[in-house]
Amino acid sequence: LSMEIASGASMPSLSRGSPETFTVDDALEAIGFGKFQWKISFLTGLSWVADAMEMMILSILGPQLHCEWRLPSYKVALITSVVFVGMGISSPIWGNVSDKYGRRVGLMTCMCWTLYYGLLSAFAPGYGWLLFLRGLVGFGIGGAPQSVTLYSEFLPVKARGICIMLIAAFWALGAVFEVLLALVVMPTLGWRWLLGFSTIPLAIFVCFCFWLPESPRFDVLTGRREKARATLKRIAKENGKTLPQGKMIIERGRIKDLFAPQYRRTTLLLWFIWFSNAFSYYGIVLLTTELFQAGDLCGITRGAKIEPDCSLECRYLTSADYKDLLWTTLAEFPGLLVVLLLVDYIGRKKSMALCFFMFFLCILPLYACVGRIALTVFIFIARAFISGGYQVVFVYTPEVFPTENRALAMGTSSATARLGALITPFVAQVLLRKSVYLTLSVYCGFSLLAGVASLILPVETLGRNLQESTVDQEAGGQTAATTSQSNSTTDSADQ
Repeated sequence: LSMEIASGASMPSLSRGSPETFTVDDALEAIGFGKFQWKISFLTGLSWVADAMEMMILSILGPQLHCEWRLPSYKVALITSVVFVGMGISSPIWGNVSDKYGRRVGLMTCMCWTLYYGLLSAFAPGYGWLLFLRGLVGFGIGGAPQSVTLYSEFLPVKARGICIMLIAAFWALGAVFEVLLALVVMPTLGWRWLLGFSTIPLAIFVCFCFWLPESPRFDVLTGRREKARATLKRIAKENGKTLPQGKMIIERGRIKDLFAPQYRRTTLLLWFIWFSNAFSYYGIVLLTTELFQAGDLCGITRGAKIEPDCSLECRYLTSADYKDLLWTTLAEFPGLLVVLLLVDYIGRKKSMALCFFMFFLCILPLYACVGRIALTVFIFIARAFISGGYQVVFVYTPEVFPTENRALAMGTSSATARLGALITPFVAQVLLRKSVYLTLSVYCGFSLLAGVASLILPVETLGRNLQESTVDQEAGGQTAATTSQSNSTTDSADQ
């Protein structure tokens, strides 16, 4: 039956077979989206708020310490890069932890870790200590994508795309809240208090995370069928629904499974897409503060505002800069709205490609000499689309890989994203001082290639059940790949 469901059969019903044949997908379809899912949406969303705030700090902390500690530009870039070094190292580690010990254990551990070192970094006595502690913060944040893994495994297929996209709204809220917090805290209390206050969502998550259940898919995968059934009964009770019975025994995945013939192309393309998405997203975030400090692109292109040999000269971010930064951060919401409208209509692949191509088109006008208002508008639109694309890839990745490899796939994909994020400060903050045009060309090139990579992904996951095993993938994934190339909506119609 699991093979039948994976290949695009109709939704399960209680009369379709004996109770012993029901899978986790059958149970979640019968339970539907209800009170339990709203609770877990808020709690996992809180981890995204915390992650977004820690990321948004990077674009604010760098300019401040550039002035306060008289740091050259490469040291400012290192403050950002060291966070992504930690994230890149830890992402596959947290993925392995989540696949071996459970999604709940992995997520709780990484959030506690991030809270501890996030608070400690507020007390860093000097540059070296700050780098060390922010690197450890990055190590913890590397596990944050496991919240998507956990969340997606509690969702019925019809709600999965929209729900994972809605979780992205918490990221946008976190980014906006961080800018508002900086607007209030930075002029009065300084960056140390900002680092401390930014851990508040983490503290709230840690207080309530013990409510989180383990993924029933993971429990079935590891042979704990009774525990999985108990979790599903709890969800059914909260939602006021009846639970069908089911069991499944599957082998656990390994990293080499990501390079099995049916996954190899998908894995490599997704890694490049994740890399390009993070490279472009954090690039536009960092470019925003750099360009706002300069005033406008006219000043930069004439060499009047940013000079590579004057790296110790600085200007603190003003209230006007924070307000413009807030406007560009608010772009996360329309970007989210656009992909919400598209992701379940034109599919995941085309939605990702559209976001990359629109980002590319919005960067092109920056080659010209544009003023402050035009600069803000183009950055707003570019950030809207690249943030939207980031959320679509978070939907697609857990859908295209089976349960046995899902957390590991998210972990390794996140690691490649962190590599892109690690490199981007040296482009947005260092290369920018050498050549604006070369900097913009790098971002245009990666976004264009990533758009093409999105279109040539072999599988469209729109309307498809989450795959439980490699057997399911072989039965349904290859069919989906062929179908998506001829008609990207066939899988949806089958459902």
